[in-house]
Amino acid sequence: MENNQPYDLKSKKSITGNSSEYEIRFLFNILSRSCLIRFALFRDLPWIPSRFFALLVLGFFLTASISAGETEMPRILFFGNSLTAGYGIDPNFAFPALIQEKINKEGLQLVAVNAGLSGETSAGGFRRINWLMKSRIDYFILALGANDGLRGLSPEATATNLQLIITAVRKRFQDIQIIVVGMKVPPNMGHRYKSQFEAIFARLAKKNNAVLLPFLLEGVAAIPKFNLPDGIHPNEEGHKIIAETVWNYLEPLIQTEL
Repeated sequence: MENNQPYDLKSKKSITGNSSEYEIRFLFNILSRSCLIRFALFRDLPWIPSRFFALLVLGFFLTASISAGETEMPRILFFGNSLTAGYGIDPNFAFPALIQEKINKEGLQLVAVNAGLSGETSAGGFRRINWLMKSRIDYFILALGANDGLRGLSPEATATNLQLIITAVRKRFQDIQIIVVGMKVPPNMGHRYKSQFEAIFARLAKKNNAVLLPFLLEGVAAIPKFNLPDGIHPNEEGHKIIAETVWNYLEPLIQTEL
């Protein structure tokens, strides 16, 4: 993967180092200040080993700090809207958090990142994806489009925006594993619109050699006991089902990396 070091998903260590990025940055900040103080105290003396030592230690920890960013833990980015964010419930019970629990139970070294944003459209997703790519992404779960469909936006425009997102992500992380999550719209949107919209996701998955998850809300949509009173957003029980659905597609991808 571009600019990333290999990582053992089953172990508690990166293949290239043991220290976390935050631990090394903390040590770097403390020691660099100490070294600079020592350097200042002896700056007027003609020859003091302490000055050399201070610079040596400072350089070492600067190098370690940079290296730590390259060995950060592999990440799964769940990129979606309110369905991903966990609208109306505690985010700790949204499906990305439940998948993190499954990851922990399996003893895998992966971080599930919930990048869901309520009200997000495919166009909005494209506008913010560059910011999210500042950190490492190993698995990308693209779960946008539902709000486009509910607003009756052009299926062609939605497909274009989603393709732009995929292109940007794959350009930055060439070996990334991608899951395209399908969505459906209610029948009152009209048969023609419904069929055009729902065909987007399979087409994108095929074009980009990605995994297709046909419908995020399988077994949840239109079932009152799994949804909030608004009938649209899943409740905690609904998110449990979604987590199982997503995990069934995500786990095989993770296993191929072990």
